[in-house]
Amino acid sequence: MHPLLPSLAAACLYVGVTGYQGLRLAQRTVPDKRLLLMLGALALAAHGVSLFIQLLSPSGLHLDFFTASSLIAAAVILLILLALYRMPVENLLLLLFPLGCLTVLFAQFAPSGTPPAIAEQPGILAHILLSILAYGMLTIAVFQSLLLLLQDHHLKHKHPSGLIRNFPPLQTMESLLFGFLLAGWLLLSASLISGWIFLDNLFAQHLVHKTLLSVFAWVVFGLLLWGRHQLGWRGYKAIRWTLAGFCLLMLAYFGSKLVREFILHI
Repeated sequence: MHPLLPSLAAACLYVGVTGYQGLRLAQRTVPDKRLLLMLGALALAAHGVSLFIQLLSPSGLHLDFFTASSLIAAAVILLILLALYRMPVENLLLLLFPLGCLTVLFAQFAPSGTPPAIAEQPGILAHILLSILAYGMLTIAVFQSLLLLLQDHHLKHKHPSGLIRNFPPLQTMESLLFGFLLAGWLLLSASLISGWIFLDNLFAQHLVHKTLLSVFAWVVFGLLLWGRHQLGWRGYKAIRWTLAGFCLLMLAYFGSKLVREFILHI
């Protein structure tokens, strides 16, 4: 089966559910959570089918730059759809559904890089899964921090829009942010430990930049969580640290992957 049809189906569903949610918020009405879940699950299912076809090859996993981006976006959306049953995170979907649409289209139509196939060894696959979950959870934290920044700005200037009126209280938004950060930091810790155990040499020439930047990001997020617990960090300071750690993490994975696949061709 060719991935074109499920990729286009996923993109159309993502666009449709984003349009529905945006329209309801523009009308200052709350979107139907069950409808969001249903349409989001259908889009994610089509996204998953296209990824399954693109990833699997006779020689192993084909995880190039755009397919990896699509896989992480799918993981992020899955995490939020699962969290939606218990937490008020539906506003994050306004950012995540368009992200899913873009990544599934890029994975389908953008030129592929030159990544080597990944042998399906259990330890390596566990490391990849933990890394994807860590990136996904910290991506959610970044989007949550951007919504928190928007909410704080509107409340300070006393002109909340229709979107802001549907947000949970500011304290709840901050609690969600640090919950996502803690989960992402723990997953990143597990990812680094699994890489140290299962990879031959984390500081080999093609891995050293990724390893060092990931460790720096781990330190930044760890300091942020310590600052929250010990010093009561919040607001703009927490958002700045979140964005700094995320930039380091994205440079670690996507920056090195982009250079290797499209510039060095290794």
